[in-house]
Amino acid sequence: MGEEELEAVTRLLKSRSLFRYYGIDHQHEVAAFEADFARFVGVRHAVAVSSGTGALHTALAALGVGPGQEVIVPAYLWVSVVAAVVNQGAIPVLADIDDTFCIDPAAIQRCVTGRTAGIILVHMSGAPGDVEAIRKIADRRDLFLLEDCAQCAGGSVNGRGVGTFGDMAVFSFQMNKNMSAGEGGAVVTSDARLHARAVACHDVGYARDANGRMIFDQPDLCLWGKGYRLDELRAAILRVQLQRLPQTTSAMRGSKYRIRKALARHPSVQLRRIVDPAGDTGAFLITTYRDAETARRVNLALRAEGIVTSPQGVSNVLLTDWGLHLYYNIVSLVRQTSVNQSGFPWTLAQNADSARAYAKGACPVADNLFERSILLAIPSCLSEQDENDIIRAFDKVLPVCAA
Repeated sequence: MGEEELEAVTRLLKSRSLFRYYGIDHQHEVAAFEADFARFVGVRHAVAVSSGTGALHTALAALGVGPGQEVIVPAYLWVSVVAAVVNQGAIPVLADIDDTFCIDPAAIQRCVTGRTAGIILVHMSGAPGDVEAIRKIADRRDLFLLEDCAQCAGGSVNGRGVGTFGDMAVFSFQMNKNMSAGEGGAVVTSDARLHARAVACHDVGYARDANGRMIFDQPDLCLWGKGYRLDELRAAILRVQLQRLPQTTSAMRGSKYRIRKALARHPSVQLRRIVDPAGDTGAFLITTYRDAETARRVNLALRAEGIVTSPQGVSNVLLTDWGLHLYYNIVSLVRQTSVNQSGFPWTLAQNADSARAYAKGACPVADNLFERSILLAIPSCLSEQDENDIIRAFDKVLPVCAA
C-alpha cells in the first residue's frame, strides 16, 4: 500500500458516494475496475464482488449448480470451495492432487459420474495447475470448468492468463492475496449469458441493462440475489493494486526462483512441479522430503535459523498444519454437517446416490505430500539479503536434517 491507494481512498470519501450503482458524486470505480480487470485477465466480462467466497457462490449460481449434481474439487483447496458447492445443494466430490499440488487430471477422470456437472480447478499456492489438460477433459465430458484463481492472480500458462481457460473463473482480493483491498473478489467469463446471470446473482437477483436498469422480462435472468456487491471504496484501492500486480508477481517470482536454483544443489529436496515457470506468480515455495520426520526436522531447524514470520502471518509451515486448506481438516465436510438438523444437502433425495468419502485417506497422494512438505511464503518485498538468509539457512540445515 502506498500514496496512490491513500489518494484513491481520500477521493472516494470526499465524493460521499460509496455504493456501486449511484451516489451524490458517483465515481464509477466498480465499473471501471471491472473493465480494467477483465482486460488484464483477458476475458470479456468481470463482476466485482465482496469476497472470493462470494465469487465462488456467484459463479456456481450462475452456472446453475444445485441438488442432484456433483462438482469435482481438489484435495488441496480452501474451505470456501466446498462451502460454495454445499450451499448450492450439490455434492462435492474429492479428486486427488499430483506433484503440481493442484488437482490431478487422471484423478478427475476417475471421479466423473452421470451426476457430475463440473470441475473446480484451484490454482493453489501461487502456481497454476495443469489447466490445458483439464480443459480437454471438461470438453470431452461436457462439464463446466470453474477456475479458482484466488491465490494465483497474475498467473499464466504458456502466455495465457489463468481465468481464461474456464467457462468462468473467480479471484480473491483478501489480505493474503497477490493484490488486495483487505477483502474483495471477482467473477470473470467471456460468456455473455453467464455474465448476465452472475450480475443477477451477485446483486438482488436480476440482471441489468447497459443503463443499469434491472431486467424483469427474461426468465433465465430472474434469479435469487446473494448481495455480494463490491463497494466503490475497495474498487478504488483495487484499481491501484491491479497496476502494481505485474511488479508484485515479478518480485515474488524472482525471489522464489533464486531460492529454487540454490535448492537444486540439494538432492534431499524435491521441488514442486511447476507447469509453466514463467507463469508462476511466485507467492509460495513448496519443498518436499523423503518422509514426515525429515520434513519436521527441517521445519524446526529453519525456524531456529530465523526463517519464520509471526505475528504478521504464517510462513515455513508444515503442510499438515495448514488448517482448512486440507480436505480432511474441514470438519463440516468430513462429518457432512448442515446449518440445521436436516442434513442438507447430504440427505436430499436428489443426492441419495452421490459419493461421500471425505475422511483422511480419501486422497492418498495428497495425504502423503502433505505429510512430507513445507510451505514458505515469498513476499514481494524480499531483499537480496533476505534471499541470502533463506538460502544460507537451507544450506546449513539440509545436510544435517535431510541427509
